[in-house]
Parts: sequence; C-alpha cells; structure tokens
Amino acid sequence: MSEFGFIKARGWIEVIVGGMFSGKTEELIRRLRRAEFARQKIQVFKPVIDTRYNIEEVTSHNQTMIKSQPIEKSEEIWNHLKDDTQVVGIDEGQFFDQNLVQVVQDLADRGIRVLIAGLDTDWQAKPFEPMPTLMAIAENVTKQHAVCVVCGAQASRTQRTGKALDKALVERVLVGTHDSYEARCRDHFKPEVVVPFQL
Repeated sequence: MSEFGFIKARGWIEVIVGGMFSGKTEELIRRLRRAEFARQKIQVFKPVIDTRYNIEEVTSHNQTMIKSQPIEKSEEIWNHLKDDTQVVGIDEGQFFDQNLVQVVQDLADRGIRVLIAGLDTDWQAKPFEPMPTLMAIAENVTKQHAVCVVCGAQASRTQRTGKALDKALVERVLVGTHDSYEARCRDHFKPEVVVPFQL
C-alpha cells in the first residue's frame, strides 16, 4: 500500500528459455507486441555483441523484429530507461553480466514487467548464467523447444557445429546461427563440436 492508501503497481519477471531455434526471441517479441496493443509503454534491450541480423533491432530467426537499444552491460539499462516505461524486454540474456539479476529485480520492484529471453544452457549443455538464476527468481518461466535436426524429436540442446580445430569454435560465447549451431534432442546431442548433420 502507498502512503495514500491505494495499492502500488506491482512488477514481475518473466523468463523465456530454451535452446537455439526454439522460438525464444519470437515469443519475446509476441509478448512485447501484445503489451503495445494494450497501449503500454515498452522498451527493449539487447547485447551489443549480437549483430547477427540487425544492430538496433531484436530479430528472430524467422525475421520477426522489434526496435531495441543495444547495450554492453546490464547497468546501462538505467541510462536509457524512460520514466513512463511499463514493460522492459531483454533479449539474449545469457550474454549479459551476472548483475543483470539485480537490475531486473530492481526494475520489477519499481512496478515494471520485465521479459527476458535467453539460452538456459550453453553448447556443452552446462547452465548458462545469468539465465538459471533469473529462472529461479522469476514469477513465470517458459521453456521453449526446437525440433531435432537428426530425428525430428523435441530438441532441448544446442549442438555446436564446425571444424573442431578452429579455436574460435571452442570458446563459450560464439554468436552465430545455422552456420554454427543445430537443435538436437538429448539422444543426438554431443558436448563437442561436430560436423553439421546432413540428410
């Protein structure tokens, strides 16, 4: 309750996770568009390193897009946040620093609805922080699934593909799309760089 006796607006956190090609960004954009249709003021942020499709727009693999503000560190959200913003969207949360957890907590405490999309595990199927912690503190978590390129089953893993001797391919963070990754089910996933699957 506020000092005037009415209920203060409450914010909350929604996390959308899954492997690559599972529709995380598409779902994030869908929710943000619905907020816009409801005439809510939205702001969208993305990591500056994600330049795969567009520098200033969050873009899904099927080319759905929404205007965004590229930032390097999560704290930069405060430099761009507008007073009348009601909904904040954040894409590729796994590329941000661990401080993103506190930033989204503070946003929600201010009464803002916060939507975050990102990979829950990396290419070795290990938890990809800060997404697991964000999942733990969120009011709502949605896990998306892709389709395994090998067998067509539900895919929950991100398989890295390419030349195993290429040092860049064994780094944890390698921004890429179909040129570097495939969706795989548990049975067909390997925690190593493999040759792309071909029919």
